[in-house]
Amino acid sequence: MDLSAMIPELLSALPLTLAITFTALVVGFCLALIATTLRVRRVPVISNLVDLYVSYARSVPVVLQLFVAFYGLPLLVALFGIDDFFSPNVAAMVALSFYHGGYLSEVMRPAYLAVERGQHDAADSLGYTFRQKIFRIVGPQAVHIGLPGYGNSVIYLIHNVALVMYIGAADVMATAHLIMERDYNQYQFETYLVLAVIYSVLCLIAWLIVRFFELRSPMQAPEATARGRARAAMIANV
Repeated sequence: MDLSAMIPELLSALPLTLAITFTALVVGFCLALIATTLRVRRVPVISNLVDLYVSYARSVPVVLQLFVAFYGLPLLVALFGIDDFFSPNVAAMVALSFYHGGYLSEVMRPAYLAVERGQHDAADSLGYTFRQKIFRIVGPQAVHIGLPGYGNSVIYLIHNVALVMYIGAADVMATAHLIMERDYNQYQFETYLVLAVIYSVLCLIAWLIVRFFELRSPMQAPEATARGRARAAMIANV
């Protein structure tokens, strides 16, 4: 099989890879936001349970989390009389969402705590509610601090999506292995090289999107922006 036949077959599995990634990004972000809020506010008992969840997500290997979701969740929902609900794709989305939420919480929480205490005191002295303080004062600063870490967590998530093949999800990696087995492993190097390009492009796109928001953050240092404009003007004049 040549590359002209291999690439379209690999790309046919890309929508599932993107669907799993996007679902984990959205659901994981919501879980991280809730977990971070509860950990920062230190709600009795609940915050301790959230700490346990974050520890699980960060400590247990992702491939093991996939197996737990794939084999454990059907047993759990069967207690409510629901059968044949968790397919490999659904289990992959659930496991990676929980993983990404726990990992991302450890990006959000330090970013929130990195904002100077004086900013919190100033907002409190002005009579801001907790919600107003987050959205108007602390939030924009925490977002700017946490964006690089968020970009790293997205890239790690893209890498870990490749593991869903172990529970039977027919993503790009699983399709590549099917192609190699069908061709008696004659084109392993070529197949893995194409896979490397695909994942590199996905990570590059994720990095560019995060970098776009990072450079346009309202908390971007004015002197850094001025230096960038001056450098661009010097290049243009050469």
